[in-house]
Amino acid sequence: MQTNLREQVAHDLSVLNEKDLEQVAEYVSFLKFRARRKKINIDETKLAELYAEYADEERELAESGFEDYAKSLSEEDTK
Repeated sequence: MQTNLREQVAHDLSVLNEKDLEQVAEYVSFLKFRARRKKINIDETKLAELYAEYADEERELAESGFEDYAKSLSEEDTK
């Protein structure tokens, strides 16, 4: 970024009201987050392996909990 641009942005920030300054701060936070996210390297193959490894267990947990949930809903309907 050129010095002139930095100076212009600094000047523009100095005249903003608090509400607008908060919005700028949120956007700067987003830019920082986006830059960090780009640095994360996700191995899609490894992710698929992990998903497959735990898929059956997750499905069993979900299905076992569903019966209890359905029973609770049924009990609420009778109240």
